Amino acid sequence: MTISTFLKTSAAIIAVSGFATSAMAQNVEVLHWWTSGGEAAAVGVLKDDLATKGFGWDDMPIAGGGGSDAMTVLRARVVAGDAPTAAQMLGFDIKDWAGTTGKLGNLNAVAERDGWDAVIPEALQEFSKYDGVWIAAPVNVHSTNWVWINKSALDAVGGKAPESWDELIVVLDAMKANGITPLAHGGQAWQDATIFDAVVMGIGADFYQAAFIDLDPAALGGADMVKAFERMAKLRSYVDDNFSGRDWNLASAMVIEGTAGMQMMGDWAKGEFLKAGQVPGEDFICIRFPGTQGKVTFNSDQFVMFDQGGASEAQLAMAASVMDPVFQSAFNVVKGSVPARTDVPNTDFDDCGKKGMADFAEANANGGLYGSMAHGHANPAAIKNAIYDVVTAHFNGEYDSVTAAAELVDAVEIAR
Repeated sequence: MTISTFLKTSAAIIAVSGFATSAMAQNVEVLHWWTSGGEAAAVGVLKDDLATKGFGWDDMPIAGGGGSDAMTVLRARVVAGDAPTAAQMLGFDIKDWAGTTGKLGNLNAVAERDGWDAVIPEALQEFSKYDGVWIAAPVNVHSTNWVWINKSALDAVGGKAPESWDELIVVLDAMKANGITPLAHGGQAWQDATIFDAVVMGIGADFYQAAFIDLDPAALGGADMVKAFERMAKLRSYVDDNFSGRDWNLASAMVIEGTAGMQMMGDWAKGEFLKAGQVPGEDFICIRFPGTQGKVTFNSDQFVMFDQGGASEAQLAMAASVMDPVFQSAFNVVKGSVPARTDVPNTDFDDCGKKGMADFAEANANGGLYGSMAHGHANPAAIKNAIYDVVTAHFNGEYDSVTAAAELVDAVEIAR
């Protein structure tokens, strides 16, 4: 489906909506951190859809920090009594805002009318609701345990995508021997943690559960965690010397341009490949991080609405827009993620998108869906940040693997 077709369809849907408006020139001010090329294109889908309903869009993009910078700006605005109409949020940040500020809007009117309970997986509802009230509209589901591989670089080393840790190392070694950077990476704490998320899951789902969700000290400081840190040290040996501070999309560009072989990053990276005109299966390959097949570590971008004396017409219209099945398809095709709704067909998605939807459905059905530690869906921000600090210190050579595991136990205990 083309975007223009989508917009026409959306306009027809909204014409009969109880939350439609015909003449009101009301804007929504939206705080978000979607600033890369692929992300900006996806935001444009939502802007255009709201325009068909008569609502303008006041953009408030806050780049950097994987969303942490945006949350800092947001908190300052809310404290000053100047909350935006809506803000992009993730996981435990939503719970924190709902529990400590009481300033989030009530979306039950549109949620009940449109039957959100029946189509949103419980794992997402855990973050979309607070005390039985819908406080956020999930726009997508990202899975974080992906590897993006330049196909030409892979073909040059035999063409077989790695399925295990040992096979991954063979491919990385061969790419290094061919004179390219094997692993494109940006030296930012959340990027380090994104790889670590996948490494830990690759050792075992039970281990991931015990360490990152249950916060079991025996798992955090045990032999498997030492093994995970040793694997991180091995991956560090494949990263170029100029990685420090590099934004994730610039690492994606290295793979797109063929100066690097692969990137370990969430599926938002696909938007960069698509924006560059690349085609899945022809120019790049998407695989699950070796050892995590059948499992999905996820985060979900959601829009929360701030209480402005009751939900405004613009807020309800935006929430309805975000959750419309037609929009969920159009947006996620561009964004690289998969729909938050379980009833959206995969017709318009490319091969990587279809794989993402199938993997998510499989994981949801078999108990293999896990909130991502790195992206705020396993534990609150204080614990997440404590893990970040240890992972990055180890990645930068400040700790050996045994010391890092011991430090992880202490850091999590203090943060709790």
